[in-house]
Amino acid sequence: MARPIIIDTDPSPDDAVAFLVALASPEDLEVLAITAVAGNVPVHLTSKNALKALELARRTDTPVYAGAAAPLLRPLVTAEEVHGRTGFDGYDLPEPSTPLARGFAPDAIVDLVMSRPRGEVTLCCLAPLTNIALAMAKEPRLAAHLREVVIMGGAFSEGGNITPAAEFNIYVDPEAAARVLSCGAPIVMIPLDCTHRALTTTPRLERLRSVGTPLTEAFYHLLKFNKLFDERKYGWEGGPLHDATVTAYLLAPEIFQGRRVNIEVECSSTLTRGMTVVDWWGVTGKPANVLFLRDIDADAYFDLVITRLARL
Repeated sequence: MARPIIIDTDPSPDDAVAFLVALASPEDLEVLAITAVAGNVPVHLTSKNALKALELARRTDTPVYAGAAAPLLRPLVTAEEVHGRTGFDGYDLPEPSTPLARGFAPDAIVDLVMSRPRGEVTLCCLAPLTNIALAMAKEPRLAAHLREVVIMGGAFSEGGNITPAAEFNIYVDPEAAARVLSCGAPIVMIPLDCTHRALTTTPRLERLRSVGTPLTEAFYHLLKFNKLFDERKYGWEGGPLHDATVTAYLLAPEIFQGRRVNIEVECSSTLTRGMTVVDWWGVTGKPANVLFLRDIDADAYFDLVITRLARL
């Protein structure tokens, strides 16, 4: 039986690859909905980008709900310098003709999870965690009803990508992240320590393009543009394909390595706002609340991603 999932996202091309790989894997994953949130760009653009990608893949049967336009307590921080003005710069996709699903994303999350048996639905979180925190505030039983929460976010020894201490998704809404990490549901976190090992090198992008479909041609250009910022920043060939690690973990957990640890999020400090404080050595004695994945077999990861995208 396919695992039911909800994908909460702020689509740049990375995010779209994550949910398209899921949609290309119906024997393993059942995508109940895509819920969009403000993050890489404002929510009116992240929701539009999700619809663009679904129309390209001819999967408009998947509902997209628009969610929170700002973090719980703070002004929104976006990342147009990385992803371009639209969040999907680099290849011109048509304006979507498919409408958004009616309703507010956090409400849809509650309804979809609570209408299923306990322990069935997994939340796949590729963005700031505002929608998830709002859903948990609306329905206090939600966390106990989930199978798992899998988060692309956080950083440990790799350092941050928006400040020296913080990864973008956690930094944008640290209060939401703190609430989710303390909710009691089983949580998996895939941090920069892991995603920075999975780079869109030229041979990998050329292999994607060689599939020869309209979708892989579009994502060749979208990812090539999208990773220019990282190439200049880090001096790497290519950039990390961050968000599809969440889908890959659900499909092939054996290609990841990590351990269960305690993680807390810093919300008060101006210097370390959004830092994920990872107790790797168990020095605090606090109970582990996260399976923290620090390593990935990058070749197996890209094999999986490209093979699944070729189905669409």
